[in-house]
Amino acid sequence: MPKYLIAGSYTQQGLQGVMKEGGTGRRAALEKAVQGAGGKLDALYFAFGDDDVYLICDAPDNASIASVALAAGAAGGATTKTTVLLTPEEVDEATRKSVDYRPPGA
Repeated sequence: MPKYLIAGSYTQQGLQGVMKEGGTGRRAALEKAVQGAGGKLDALYFAFGDDDVYLICDAPDNASIASVALAAGAAGGATTKTTVLLTPEEVDEATRKSVDYRPPGA
């Protein structure tokens, strides 16, 4: 299954929810959401900085993981950014593919 990194920034409403149910409560809720999309939560970390929470998860496809991000955004508790992750083997495969590319202005 493809692997994804989701970075989330909590809104004021979302932070109030974290304060109420704690980190383990949020992990359980997010794990349930990812599983509901057919995926698996590999890791969840809270952080300081621009983003408050990071998830690494598997999902069957882009549409499945998008359903998780859309649900989180629509609920108003957080904004998310989703990044598709590549394994070293996938990068090896990509380097063996020939692409006809012309840079701008060339």
